[in-house]
Amino acid sequence: MSKVPGWLGRLGAGLTRMGQRLDERRAAGESGQEPGDEPAAVPDSVPAPPTYAPAVAARPDPVDAIPWGMRVAAEAGWRLLVLAGTLWVLMKAISEVQLVVLAFVAALLITALLQPTVARLRTFGLPRGLATAVTAITGFVIMGLVGWFVVWQVMDNLGDISDRVRDGIDELKAWLLDSPFHVTEQQINDIAKNLSDTIGTNTEEITTAGLQGVTVMVEILTGILLTMFSTLFLLYDGKKVWTWWLKLVPAQARPGVAGAGPRAWRTLTAYVRGTVIVALIDAIFIGLGIYFLDVPLAVPLGVFIFLFSFIPLVGAVVSGALAVIVALVTQGVFTALMVLLVVLAVQQIEGHVLQPFILGRAVRVHPLAVVLAVASGGLVAGIGGAVVAVPLVAVTNTVVGYLRAYSREQALRAAPVAHGSTVHNGTGTPPAKGDAPREGE
Repeated sequence: MSKVPGWLGRLGAGLTRMGQRLDERRAAGESGQEPGDEPAAVPDSVPAPPTYAPAVAARPDPVDAIPWGMRVAAEAGWRLLVLAGTLWVLMKAISEVQLVVLAFVAALLITALLQPTVARLRTFGLPRGLATAVTAITGFVIMGLVGWFVVWQVMDNLGDISDRVRDGIDELKAWLLDSPFHVTEQQINDIAKNLSDTIGTNTEEITTAGLQGVTVMVEILTGILLTMFSTLFLLYDGKKVWTWWLKLVPAQARPGVAGAGPRAWRTLTAYVRGTVIVALIDAIFIGLGIYFLDVPLAVPLGVFIFLFSFIPLVGAVVSGALAVIVALVTQGVFTALMVLLVVLAVQQIEGHVLQPFILGRAVRVHPLAVVLAVASGGLVAGIGGAVVAVPLVAVTNTVVGYLRAYSREQALRAAPVAHGSTVHNGTGTPPAKGDAPREGE
C-alpha cells in the first residue's frame, strides 16, 4: 500500500504532460506551424475581422472633424482674449498710478516743445546743465505768468462780470417774453425758483464737492511738481533714459525699437510744436474778435481757447461755446452771433489751412481716429487722457509703420534671390568676384 501514492503521483504528472502536448499541437495547427517549432511572435497589429463581420467605419480625427473656418476663428479668438486680458490688466495698473502717468506724459510733451531750445543753446557753447536750466526755468516762468495773468483778469473783472451777467439775464428774459416761443413770465419765475430750491437743498452736496475740490487741488499741485522734475531730467538726461530703456527690450527686437524711437520722437516733437502754433493763432485771432466786439474777459477767454486747442475737435467746440455764452449773457444775442461767426471762421481756417500746412503729413491722423481717440482718452483719464490721446495715436502710427517696413526689409535681406546663374544676397548686390558660394548656394 505504500507504493500506491507514488504511482498515483506519476500517473497525474503523465496526464498533465499529455494535456500540455495536446494544447501545443492544437495551437500549432491553428497557426500552421509544426509541433516542436519555435512559437510565433505575437503580432503587433490587431488581425483583420473575418469576412462575414459587418463593416464599421473608422471615426475621423476630432481635429479633422472641425471645419477650417471654425479652427481659424478659435485660434484668433483665444489670442484676442489674451490681448484683451493683457490690455485690461495694463489699464487697471495705469488707473492706480494715473497721476504719475499723466505727469510723465505731460513732461514728455513739454520736453518735446523745449528740447530744440536746449539743443540750440548748446550750439552757442552753453554746457548741457546750464542750457537745460535756462530753458526749463524760462518755460515754467512763462507758464506761471500766463496762469497768474488769467486769474488776475478774472478776479479784477468779477464785479463787472456779475453786473453784466445780471443785465444779460434781464435782457434774455425780455427777449424770451417777446419771442414766438410763447414763454410766459410765470414759467421763467418757476424755472428760477426751481434752480434756487435745488441749490438750497443740495448745500451738503455742494460742500462735499468743495472738500473734494481741495483734494483735487492737492493732486494737481503734486502732478505739477512731478511734471517739472520729470521735464528737467528728460531735458538733461533724455538720451541716457532712452538707452537704459532699450536694455529692457529683448535683444532680437532691440534694433527695430532703436530705429523706431527717434522717428517717434520726431513725430511727437512735430505734433507738439505744430499744435502750439495753431493754438496760438486761434487764441490771438478769436481773442481779437472778442475784444473788438467789446466782450468782457477777452484775454482770459483767449487763454482758455489756447489751452482747449490741445484737445482736437472737442476743445475747439467747448472753448467756442464758452466765448459765445459769455457774449450772450453780457452783450446780447447779436454780439453772441457775431462771436459765433468769428469762432467758426477761425476754426475753418485752422482745419483747412493751418493744420495741413503746419503739422504736415508726418502727424496726419484720420478724423475718425481723432474722434475715437479723444473719446476713449476722455473716458479713461478725463481731460488729461483727451489731451494725450491724439499724440499717442500719431506716435503709434509712426512706430507701427516703421516696424512693418523694418521687418519687411529684414525678410528681404535674409532670403537670397537667384537670377539665372547669379545668386544675389538680400541686399540686392551679387557676391564679389572670387568669393566662393557657401554650401547650399
